[in-house]
Amino acid sequence: MSDCGIQLVPLSLAHEEGLRAAALDGELWRLRITSVPEPDQTRRYIEDALAMRDAGNRFAFAVLDAKSGDVLGSSSYHDILANVKRLEIGYTWYAKRCQRTHVNTTCKLLMMGHAFDTLGCHVVGWRTDNFNFASQTAIERLGARKDGVIRGHAVRRDGTIRDTVMYSMRSGEWPEAKAQLLYLRDKKRD
Repeated sequence: MSDCGIQLVPLSLAHEEGLRAAALDGELWRLRITSVPEPDQTRRYIEDALAMRDAGNRFAFAVLDAKSGDVLGSSSYHDILANVKRLEIGYTWYAKRCQRTHVNTTCKLLMMGHAFDTLGCHVVGWRTDNFNFASQTAIERLGARKDGVIRGHAVRRDGTIRDTVMYSMRSGEWPEAKAQLLYLRDKKRD
């Protein structure tokens, strides 16, 4: 999948060095509310993603700069429920230099378009830490609706227990959300 200088390709061990460099840009693994791998854990991060792909419950992508081939970050389909045509988009993170740019909007347009238009999903969901306000803002900007909060839902990397904020978008909401996201993406490129 590719658009506006961003390319999504299946994550592989070939992306290890690029993913490590992206994580180093901003030392993102130090944030307790993200899933960014520590530099020495990058290979394990990819191996875990590949094992989840083999199990059928996650499909991870490397997010690339289409021109240079540089790895900018990663995003995944996960919690895939084929029988109800639902999946979630998550495990998303980008190098610090790519945050607050067109990268996330473009990446999500590609992933949502593929989920709704190609895979025929009825629902696409997102989840984030209740203290990850930047992520909540980014998800809401996509046009997703807040479903609620699951209290005491997961363990953070520092061992504390987090509440998880859940969002979703139904297929009928996708055309309007897509139009708005295209407008926002193209407006920023003027």
